Amino acid sequence: MEVDFKKYHGLGNDYLVIDPNVRDVAMTEANVRLICDRNFGVGSDGILYGPILDGDIPRLRILNPDGSEAEKSGNGLRIFAKYLFEKKYIRSKTFQIKTLGGTVHVQVKDDTANLIRINMGKVTFVSTEIPVRGERREVVNEVLDVNGVDFRVTCLSIGNPHCVIPMEEVCEERARAIGPFVENHQRFPNRINMQLLKVIDRANIDIRIWERGAGYTLASGSSSCAAACAAHRLGLVDNDITVHMPGGKLHIEIMPDSEVFMTGPVEGTFEGTFHADLLERISNIKMRVPR
Repeated sequence: MEVDFKKYHGLGNDYLVIDPNVRDVAMTEANVRLICDRNFGVGSDGILYGPILDGDIPRLRILNPDGSEAEKSGNGLRIFAKYLFEKKYIRSKTFQIKTLGGTVHVQVKDDTANLIRINMGKVTFVSTEIPVRGERREVVNEVLDVNGVDFRVTCLSIGNPHCVIPMEEVCEERARAIGPFVENHQRFPNRINMQLLKVIDRANIDIRIWERGAGYTLASGSSSCAAACAAHRLGLVDNDITVHMPGGKLHIEIMPDSEVFMTGPVEGTFEGTFHADLLERISNIKMRVPR
């Protein structure tokens, strides 16, 4: 049976891997929306399109379920690393992946690639690099008006933009209530990911996540890095942090030079083919020789 896609999840955050070297699908907004739809398509939190083999380092495109393209995804990168390792595109346990948000370094921690450590790159709080509108500054503990309510926020980029809001308690309902307004706030020209942050102690935080282009999600690697870095910058935690989310836990290490390492699990769930009925609705699709 020809395999058109493989599905994996990182702590409940699920992605489809569509390999253009096997099944080439036009990543139009309409196609991505349809494939990711949980009622009319296959269903997922996004599509990992790759590897694109146009250089020494395999390149990955990360598509959100609304059809927009993300610069970086921690869970997506762990999933894609497992796929590359399983399909033997990569034979070493240390390698690199190129994304819109920069090239990341990967370390496979076991023989089945179920535990992955990734150097997510350096974090920045500088407004023009996130981006956040206004004068050039570090966006740390600023007031953000969201529908008439003032929140203290810290914004940063780790290859993609994040807005972290510390709270005494966090919950899904509140993330869903304010997430869309923060994501699309006029202060953020490229929209933004939002994390509600509760500090448990110096080594543990609890977060709820609203992802740009995807909505509420059970877990996120880049959001975990962002929330940990914001809490560290605010002096609330040390540099070795466990991030707790509804989907599970990730381990984040913040280095003195602002590099951030993320370690966490990834798991395959199934593989499949597009039904002929769905193929009729997907444009510009063709088969390639499987590897």
